[in-house]
Amino acid sequence: MTATSPVRVVGVHGVGHYNRRQTPDEVRTAQAQDWTKHLAVGLTADPALIDLDFAYYAPLLHPGPVSQGGGDPEELADPLERELMAAWLAALDAPQAVSQGALTLPLRYAASWVAERLSLDGRLTKLFIRVFFREMAAYVRADDAVERLAAREEVARRIARHRPRIVIAHSLGSVVTYEALHAHPELRVELLVTAGSPLALPRAVFDRLSPRPENGPRHRLGTRPPGVERWVNIADPGDPVAIPPRLATFFQGVALDLTDTIHAGFGFHHAKNYLACAAMSALLGPYVGR
Repeated sequence: MTATSPVRVVGVHGVGHYNRRQTPDEVRTAQAQDWTKHLAVGLTADPALIDLDFAYYAPLLHPGPVSQGGGDPEELADPLERELMAAWLAALDAPQAVSQGALTLPLRYAASWVAERLSLDGRLTKLFIRVFFREMAAYVRADDAVERLAAREEVARRIARHRPRIVIAHSLGSVVTYEALHAHPELRVELLVTAGSPLALPRAVFDRLSPRPENGPRHRLGTRPPGVERWVNIADPGDPVAIPPRLATFFQGVALDLTDTIHAGFGFHHAKNYLACAAMSALLGPYVGR
């Protein structure tokens, strides 16, 4: 009997993964184990059937020492962070006073509206918004920003090294991966899975992508990276990061837009819940064990 080869996967994380207390190798090892475990639980498969490498780019978005002053650490002091948040609030259909007010009002006003709209804890909502838009701004600040290029190259390096059949990119990681695969058309991926992706978020992400979306018959369109054979997107319809949840309207070459309710409350965007959800398991099942 021929032994079954494990399927090679590269996982690309979203926001909130920066860990200054551990080395990058330590984080990669721990996260690879966690992602493998969650995938295996959803698949009800032996974790040994999944050979997963983890692309850890978070330190590249935090290149300097932590600031010890110069503003309220609870607020978004960076104008770009506030601009991105305002675009996000507008996409969530916030009242004009809330979305435009995000440029000047304290963060707690925006957090309060989002928490009430989505029935979430206000304190956790504020923390999530702060982390999400600080890391998003660090990445999209400029096309040629050092942080952006370095993060993109780290993802490309892990894919080139591991040569996976499958890449799973979560949250901000889907943006980094999209750009990395476009920048490196020589990289071949059989299946790209984006989960909880903000790729189509107008003004904040979609309009800042590299390469820029091009004019289509009705509106501008992004494109599937040339080395990707199949692209499938998964979004919880209640995930406010995946706005809008369906990518096929905005990107040519998306084979499927799947939706799955992964969790209530703040589980709406957790990678572990996407990894173990029924949609992910059904998608990856045919790749495991062959």
